[in-house]
Amino acid sequence: MSAPSMSHTTEGALSKRPNIAMRFLRHPFWGNLAREPLGLTGFILIGLLVLVALFAPLLAPYSPNRQVLSDALSAPSAAHWAGTDEFGRDILSRLIWGSRLTLRTVLSVSAIVGPIGLIIGVVAGYFGGWTDTILMRITDIVLSFPSLVLALAFAAAIGPGLNTAIIAISLTSWPPIARLARAETLVVRNSDYVSAARVYGAGHLRLIALYVTPMCIPSVVVRLTLNMAVITLTAASLGFLGLGAQPPAPEWGAMISAGRQYMIDYWWVAVMPGIAILLTSLSFNIAGDALRDILDPRHDRS
Repeated sequence: MSAPSMSHTTEGALSKRPNIAMRFLRHPFWGNLAREPLGLTGFILIGLLVLVALFAPLLAPYSPNRQVLSDALSAPSAAHWAGTDEFGRDILSRLIWGSRLTLRTVLSVSAIVGPIGLIIGVVAGYFGGWTDTILMRITDIVLSFPSLVLALAFAAAIGPGLNTAIIAISLTSWPPIARLARAETLVVRNSDYVSAARVYGAGHLRLIALYVTPMCIPSVVVRLTLNMAVITLTAASLGFLGLGAQPPAPEWGAMISAGRQYMIDYWWVAVMPGIAILLTSLSFNIAGDALRDILDPRHDRS
């Protein structure tokens, strides 16, 4: 009896998998996204960036650090679609491998500042009083400094490197998330379902974890997506100033810095990584705008 029962259970679990996939594909989000052509374009570009980063060894025509001095500063051609730099390295290959550094920075910073900003904002908005005052004054102090200047200061104090850039950007990127989460919490904490849960004996931790925080997550996700464009630009700025990933790593900002002295006669050395940064930042921006429109119930799509 046990064997047929186990087989029946296994078949039932396997039969549910296609149903789960179909429900995922039929989610209203995809229909709403299809009505946002610009946002859909942004998501497609981000998807292509992820694929390029994942399959960089297969897509790059050359090694990113392969030097052929006889080909130095060659113009874009069939052999080198984006030209070569001052050491004869293929710029397209370096851009493809550099997408890994960019995505690593963006995802690492987002994974750090998202939870930190969410927790600080929710705690400040839920408890109010002195807790709110202290946490928000700290947030205001960080916000009072330009984020790029503060990131430069942290990076210069800690020392150059990719991990340093991630830490420096993270230390300056959480305040907007915290203020947004606080604003959402101030609205949610007085809602009827939270009051009902409180009457039934739910404690502060349960209310925050199960009733308040989930309502703040969509707005935080949208803000994080929009922040990814800023993170990309800030990471490129740190790389340009020599405080990000160090040579010979194919970091886009460092590539622009190395190519600026050849800008007049050999424009492609600096322009190609600049185009990569532009497209990446633009993709995150328009994808974030589309997410905001889709997740905001007050948005009119008629």
